[in-house]
Amino acid sequence: MTTETHGETLLHPEAVAHLPPFVTLPGQTDWLMIATGIFLLVAVVGVGVFYFKLHALPEQMAHRGQKIQLELVAVLALISLFTHNHAFWIAGLLIAIIPIPDFTTPLTSMAHSLGRMAGISPSQPPVEPASETADEDKGAGHA
Repeated sequence: MTTETHGETLLHPEAVAHLPPFVTLPGQTDWLMIATGIFLLVAVVGVGVFYFKLHALPEQMAHRGQKIQLELVAVLALISLFTHNHAFWIAGLLIAIIPIPDFTTPLTSMAHSLGRMAGISPSQPPVEPASETADEDKGAGHA
């Protein structure tokens, strides 16, 4: 494109008079290529971070729920990540959004109340009645 004579840079005779600024002289640094490479690298990393943040959204939403709900959503998110099946991700998102009712707390409270009514303290282990038929069955199995 250019020829050099005594330190002067002259354009090639076939070149147009006004070259765009992205055209570099021979041996010069191509800043447009470097800027494009940096932009491409930042864009790929940014899209990857956005993808993983979006993919972890159901898990972040399920943290306010119960442990079983969080574990179920986490498993569905991993399955959808590895299989690229979006139905698992949508199912995990729906499970994270819908609150699962707490059945264990009322049942535990009822069990403690019934235990107190029966005269069993919560620290005592439950006593299982020994049945004679179970002992006979064990002896019959060895014969």
